[in-house]
Amino acid sequence: MVARFQLSDADLDRLFRALADTTRRDIVARVMAGEQASVSALAARYDMSFAAVQKHVAVLEDAGLVTKHVQGRERIVRGNPEQLARARDLLSRLEQLWFERFSQLDAVLAAPRPSKR
Repeated sequence: MVARFQLSDADLDRLFRALADTTRRDIVARVMAGEQASVSALAARYDMSFAAVQKHVAVLEDAGLVTKHVQGRERIVRGNPEQLARARDLLSRLEQLWFERFSQLDAVLAAPRPSKR
C-alpha cells in the first residue's frame, strides 16, 4: 500500500499525543463536523477556563489537526481533514501489516507437522 501522505516520527508523536486527550478529541470532532467555532465558543462547552481550552486548541494546531483564523476580534477554529486522513492512512497500513502477519502465522499453524519417530 502506497502512503498518500508521509509524516515524520516527530509529526506522528505530536498527532497522537494531541489525540490522546478526551477534550482535544471532542474539539476535533466538533470542528470536523462543520461546527467551526471561536475559541471562546468552544470554551463555553467545557468545564474549564478559557485559557485551558486555548491551550488544548494550541496543541491541536501544533499537531496540524486544526487551524485558527482571525475573524474580527475572534479566533475561529477549523478542522484539518487532511491531517486526520494522514493518521487514518498510517493506522490502515499498520492494520494491514498485522493482518498479513496473522495470515502468515495461520499458514504456519495449519501446515502439517513432521511426525516424530
